[in-house]
Amino acid sequence: MKSFIDILIPSLVKYLDRDLVGNSKKVLQLINSLGLYKFHKGALDSIYEQLEDPTNPYYKFIKSMKQELTPNVRRKFIGSFLLKAGLLTKGKRIKLKEKLQQQIPWAVLMDPTSACNLECIGCWAKDYDKTDSLSFELMDRIIREGKPMGTFTYIYSGGEPLIRKRDIIRLCEKHPECYFLAFTNGTLIDEKFAKEVARVGNFAPGISIEGFEEMTDFRRGKGTYQKVIRAMDILKSHGILYGFSATYHRRNTDVIASEEFLDLMEEKGCHYGWYFTYMPVGSDAQPDLIVTPEQRAFMFHRIREARKQRPMFLMDFWNDGEFVGGCIAGGKKYLHINAKGDVEPCAFIHYSNVNIKDMSLKQALRQPIFEEYRKNQPFNHNHLRPCPCLDNPEKLRNMVNASKAKSTQLNDLESVEDFTAKCENHARGWAPVADALQYGNGNTEEIKVNNNGKMVDAKSNGNGKPADAKDNDIFIKAEGTI
Repeated sequence: MKSFIDILIPSLVKYLDRDLVGNSKKVLQLINSLGLYKFHKGALDSIYEQLEDPTNPYYKFIKSMKQELTPNVRRKFIGSFLLKAGLLTKGKRIKLKEKLQQQIPWAVLMDPTSACNLECIGCWAKDYDKTDSLSFELMDRIIREGKPMGTFTYIYSGGEPLIRKRDIIRLCEKHPECYFLAFTNGTLIDEKFAKEVARVGNFAPGISIEGFEEMTDFRRGKGTYQKVIRAMDILKSHGILYGFSATYHRRNTDVIASEEFLDLMEEKGCHYGWYFTYMPVGSDAQPDLIVTPEQRAFMFHRIREARKQRPMFLMDFWNDGEFVGGCIAGGKKYLHINAKGDVEPCAFIHYSNVNIKDMSLKQALRQPIFEEYRKNQPFNHNHLRPCPCLDNPEKLRNMVNASKAKSTQLNDLESVEDFTAKCENHARGWAPVADALQYGNGNTEEIKVNNNGKMVDAKSNGNGKPADAKDNDIFIKAEGTI
């Protein structure tokens, strides 16, 4: 028997598809009046203002849906993602979370395979057995168990998930009410696959790119950049919704958020962009690629500025912690299942007590490492310091040891002490900068971070640095609260 929401969605999709901008306000008012999603008045007013302003980038973003996406892709995005996965099932997840006293995720991230056709610098998947994979039946079971909990978003990573492109399409077909995304290197996207994606409509790939050709090929291998650009051209020609996924590190931060790079992504037809900061996971990790506090603060300002100008949905996975209440891992918003079936709190945190092959998704969320996350979130009162590893490494050490979770790295059983040690310097350096960004009084101030990561008062010597500055001290201008 269909639920009220399932009966309502087709009518809303049809109504919105006629005039996505003009009819959005009425649909939001209906959803709010029916109590299907709790909007704060300020949030609704802000949305209405954006929908009525032709110069607003999100107005342009919504308009582009009609112009650039095929009807099937557009309708699936409206119905499966915006309405089903987004607005209309949040209440169900909240109620179940309160009833069961456990986390209920908005999304499940899973690795169909550990195999990959590239060997990127700093990718932990190089340490995995290339024969590990989740069977089609197991992935299907995970989705079937997630839907009754209100989880309708499923994201693929790896390895290279498109090595399993046939099974990905089959899952899209079998679960048309769900929405699927993937982090892919893009090199396996061809015309045949693009036609299948356009046919099912509920799959939106995010293509990994490191900037322009030099930086992309530096991490991913010579020739990768040109294949990525070709993949974007193919997807655009088929009216598919897709975006880019970019990892910023010490060598590419100035490029990856530049006007020139975003111009290119917009020209190529990207509708969204995920920004991640480099994490030193695995035996091939290079801690010297971790961004400086200054670079991370640059990204904080730069992405917020770009959102005011670009008709793309841009996300900065760490620096957007203030918008989602800190860390979203551990089942709070999402969890990760690797290709062996280990259920991990995060794609970057490879410690687990449980394998999905041994129990249900709901049971896995009750296991000790997930309980530790639930009890300890948020990990910092400043949500610009959300991560229990990169920003608060002592928190991850305590949770892993308290839960007795084991390393899930196949050939590199990295202890939590060794892993978090690589993040200590960044955490100390970022703390005073993040605090100034979050709690500043609105005045521009010079912040000095010494070698111990402590913020100290200092008088300027007239050249933008305090008089007692040393060459290896880090300086950053904080513009106060945003």
